Amino acid sequence: QVHLVESGGGLVQPGGSLRLSCSASGFSLDSSAIGWFRQAPGKEREGISCVSNSEGRTYYVDSVKGRFTISRDIAKNTVNLQMNSLKPEDTAVYYCAAEVSGDCLDYTGEVYYTGTYGYDHWGQGTQVTVSS
Repeated sequence: QVHLVESGGGLVQPGGSLRLSCSASGFSLDSSAIGWFRQAPGKEREGISCVSNSEGRTYYVDSVKGRFTISRDIAKNTVNLQMNSLKPEDTAVYYCAAEVSGDCLDYTGEVYYTGTYGYDHWGQGTQVTVSS
């Protein structure tokens, strides 16, 4: 049975850091694209970062580029999201999701796809609150 479990969320001051982890069971992470998404109150869930399946290519939306780093630990079957220089607007519930054989790209094969369609498995989410 496939499970994804996020951890590492919490309350942090602006400018601080958090490291989220997504642990998988029931499948191997290197067979899937793993995306990190977030959903703020009243807003749609949006993709913010992704690591592709076999090649492990990484993608970020502009709002987190340079501040967040996604990494994959195949041996531990875990994908991490290191979040630095956090801002109040980063406050949201963060989810990881897996797309079997995915590459993080849209139908053109050229653009990072930030939507939720096509992701087969989701974690339960972890709350990140950035506030002084």
